[in-house]
Amino acid sequence: MQCIATFETTHMAILFERSFRKEGLSVKIVPVPRSISSSCGLACRFPCDQKDYIVKTCKEKGIEIQSFHEIE
Repeated sequence: MQCIATFETTHMAILFERSFRKEGLSVKIVPVPRSISSSCGLACRFPCDQKDYIVKTCKEKGIEIQSFHEIE
Protein backbone atom coordinates (compact mmCIF):
# COMPACT_ATOMS: atom_id res chain seq x y z
CA MET A 1 0.00 0.00 0.00
CA GLN A 2 1.16 3.53 -0.75
CA CYS A 3 0.83 6.66 1.37
CA ILE A 4 0.73 10.31 0.34
CA ALA A 5 2.13 13.17 2.41
CA THR A 6 0.78 16.64 1.58
CA PHE A 7 2.46 19.95 2.29
CA GLU A 8 1.51 23.61 2.56
CA THR A 9 4.57 24.72 0.57
CA THR A 10 6.47 23.43 -2.44
CA HIS A 11 9.70 23.89 -0.47
CA MET A 12 8.60 21.31 2.14
CA ALA A 13 7.62 18.78 -0.56
CA ILE A 14 11.03 19.10 -2.22
CA LEU A 15 12.86 18.94 1.12
CA PHE A 16 10.90 15.80 2.03
CA GLU A 17 11.74 14.08 -1.25
CA ARG A 18 15.44 15.01 -1.16
CA SER A 19 15.89 13.99 2.47
CA PHE A 20 14.40 10.53 2.08
CA ARG A 21 15.85 9.76 -1.35
CA LYS A 22 19.32 10.42 0.11
CA GLU A 23 18.52 7.69 2.64
CA GLY A 24 17.53 5.31 -0.16
CA LEU A 25 13.78 5.31 0.48
CA SER A 26 11.31 5.01 -2.38
CA VAL A 27 9.83 8.53 -2.31
CA LYS A 28 8.44 10.45 -5.28
CA ILE A 29 6.86 13.88 -5.74
CA VAL A 30 3.41 13.55 -7.30
CA PRO A 31 0.45 15.88 -7.91
CA VAL A 32 -2.05 15.89 -5.07
CA PRO A 33 -4.96 13.58 -5.97
CA ARG A 34 -8.21 15.46 -6.61
CA SER A 35 -9.86 13.80 -3.62
CA ILE A 36 -7.22 15.40 -1.36
CA SER A 37 -6.64 19.13 -1.13
CA SER A 38 -3.31 20.87 -0.52
CA SER A 39 -2.16 24.46 -0.68
CA CYS A 40 0.87 23.84 -2.88
CA GLY A 41 -0.55 21.12 -5.16
CA LEU A 42 2.38 18.74 -4.57
CA ALA A 43 2.52 15.60 -2.48
CA CYS A 44 5.05 12.83 -1.92
CA ARG A 45 4.22 9.16 -2.35
CA PHE A 46 5.96 6.50 -0.26
CA PRO A 47 5.34 2.95 1.03
CA CYS A 48 3.04 3.02 4.07
CA ASP A 49 5.26 0.58 5.96
CA GLN A 50 7.81 3.42 6.26
CA LYS A 51 5.36 5.94 7.74
CA ASP A 52 6.48 5.67 11.39
CA TYR A 53 10.11 6.25 10.43
CA ILE A 54 9.15 9.13 8.12
CA VAL A 55 7.02 10.86 10.77
CA LYS A 56 9.82 10.59 13.34
CA THR A 57 12.47 11.81 10.92
CA CYS A 58 10.33 14.74 9.72
CA LYS A 59 9.93 15.94 13.31
CA GLU A 60 13.69 15.71 13.84
CA LYS A 61 14.50 17.56 10.59
CA GLY A 62 11.74 20.19 10.86
CA ILE A 63 9.92 19.03 7.71
CA GLU A 64 6.33 20.23 8.06
CA ILE A 65 3.71 17.80 6.74
CA GLN A 66 0.14 18.97 6.29
CA SER A 67 -1.43 15.48 6.30
CA PHE A 68 -1.00 11.80 5.47
CA HIS A 69 -3.35 9.69 3.34
CA GLU A 70 -3.40 6.02 2.34
CA ILE A 71 -4.07 5.29 -1.32
CA GLU A 72 -4.50 2.11 -3.34
